[in-house]
Amino acid sequence: MKIIGKYLIRIIFFLFVISTLLFFHFENLRLFFLTNQTLNSVILSVISIGIIYNLKQLLNLKDELSWLNNVFKSAVSTKLSAKSPKVLKYLDNYLKEHSGKFIFTQSSMKSVMESLEGRLMESREISRYMIGLSIFLGLLGTFWGLLETINSVGATVSGLDFSENTQKLFSVLKDGLEKPLSGMGTAFSSSLFGLGGSLVLGFLDLQSNQAQNRFYNEIEEKLAERTKFSLMNLDQSDKKNLAPAY
Repeated sequence: MKIIGKYLIRIIFFLFVISTLLFFHFENLRLFFLTNQTLNSVILSVISIGIIYNLKQLLNLKDELSWLNNVFKSAVSTKLSAKSPKVLKYLDNYLKEHSGKFIFTQSSMKSVMESLEGRLMESREISRYMIGLSIFLGLLGTFWGLLETINSVGATVSGLDFSENTQKLFSVLKDGLEKPLSGMGTAFSSSLFGLGGSLVLGFLDLQSNQAQNRFYNEIEEKLAERTKFSLMNLDQSDKKNLAPAY
């Protein structure tokens, strides 16, 4: 329980620091956001979903540990179905099939840990996809803005009439360059939000992965205490150093 809380505190502190920085630069960020409201809104939505997903993953690990501790404290198998876990679903099914007996063989423990590892890897893939999606949307906005700039510059140059007087020519050129500059704002603002979002989601993903690794080791240690190991391939000296099997 305290293990997951440590990583949760890190994430909350990091988000607090980021929120403070955004607050002091809110006006500038608002202007950047208005250059392309549609795409920037999508990027911010992806960042928000990624933050919520990573927080939810940590809270789920906390619930999984609570379930496992309650299971090991209980000796009645009917209590196992009170709240079925998600990550430890294979372990829950195993205990139900074996009438709640908390004695595992090497093969059964290996199966439980492989199932746990697969489910953790699946959740990590979703988190990493959110990071990649944030970067992709930022790059998409960059190329979108650059294309707008190129098209606008081309239209401005082709529309110039050099037979007119110089003052009117520069006036037309000034009006024509406003749209290309707007396209550059679209390009750089989307990159700013996309890369900034990947920075935030990357830190959350790092903390979530560390918490999952610690969770995996914790489950392995708890199950190892209740695993019956085979002594067929060990010599006499190794057998003496082993703890009693359950």
